[in-house]
Amino acid sequence: MTEPAAKGRALTIPEDVAEGIEARIRGTGFNSVDAFVGFVMARLLEAPGEIPFSEDDERRLKERLRSLGYID
Repeated sequence: MTEPAAKGRALTIPEDVAEGIEARIRGTGFNSVDAFVGFVMARLLEAPGEIPFSEDDERRLKERLRSLGYID
């Protein structure tokens, strides 16, 4: 899944998440963490109006973001 380089924005993700993604994409068509994250985010945006997370998933995500200092 090699796609042409596109203009974009830089995001910072926790190192353990990046390492997990690197492990997950080994042997796939994704040649970088950036390519995989871009692909996943684009897929989430394809279905507007659908709830991609359960209420429990959202609660856990917010707790994780709060513990990392991204939200108050």
